[in-house]
Amino acid sequence: MKKTITYFEAAGSRNTDETIRLAKERAEELRIKDVVVASSHGSTALKVAETFDPQKTNIVAVTICESFHDQGWTMTPEERKTVQARGIKVLTGIHALGDDVGSAFTEKRGGTTIAEVIRETLYRFCQGMKVAVEIVLMAADAGLIPVDREVIAIAGSSEGADTAIVVQPAYPRKFHNLKIKEIIAKPREP
Repeated sequence: MKKTITYFEAAGSRNTDETIRLAKERAEELRIKDVVVASSHGSTALKVAETFDPQKTNIVAVTICESFHDQGWTMTPEERKTVQARGIKVLTGIHALGDDVGSAFTEKRGGTTIAEVIRETLYRFCQGMKVAVEIVLMAADAGLIPVDREVIAIAGSSEGADTAIVVQPAYPRKFHNLKIKEIIAKPREP
């Protein structure tokens, strides 16, 4: 099989529309019916719903956890209501690859958790790759996507989307079963 990967010159929200378009194209080719998207305030999830029909596609928006509220990164109740009204499931939970109890200890006492090592390894690809893997783990653990078939994950760097992958999901406790099958798009410069 020969496939093309789209590499954006730089990370960022200017790549959102093209990332979603490419993800839709590949989802149709592979007949994928589940899309997981990172969306702090809902705008990226709503753009996904404009391209992927929520009546025919299981769209799950994963938001940043409440511990980032003081930084203004969390979805408001109004934003959540707007996203859910479009037929999108919304998940807010503890990050699968850090910012949990283990991170509290490493911040206070030093060291590194296994989750932080995995997180840092994925960052070598780009921030969107780390987020894409993380949101798939979170959505699977919440029972919002299947683990027995491939899904599309869409994520990015700060705002919007610049990364899309085809992935075989897994639960965090069965991380070794997760497989990144294809990179659809990512920035060259993370």
